[in-house]
Amino acid sequence: MSRMDELIKRINELAAKNKAEGLTDKELEERTALRKEYLELFREGFKKNYIDNMYYTDEDGNETKIEKVRK
Repeated sequence: MSRMDELIKRINELAAKNKAEGLTDKELEERTALRKEYLELFREGFKKNYIDNMYYTDEDGNETKIEKVRK
């Protein structure tokens, strides 16, 4: 099981518990940390798989790899 799968599983467990009975302060902190880690991993993967492999084509049909992405 990947780290992303583990994060999603635990986040969903906490979401179900929150809906059913609420969360303790410790669980709220855990949920916040898990969400933050999930977003960091998601952004890393997105950048690696998509942004870093983007090219643009100029008017002459030449493809150039995008070196910098503006934030």
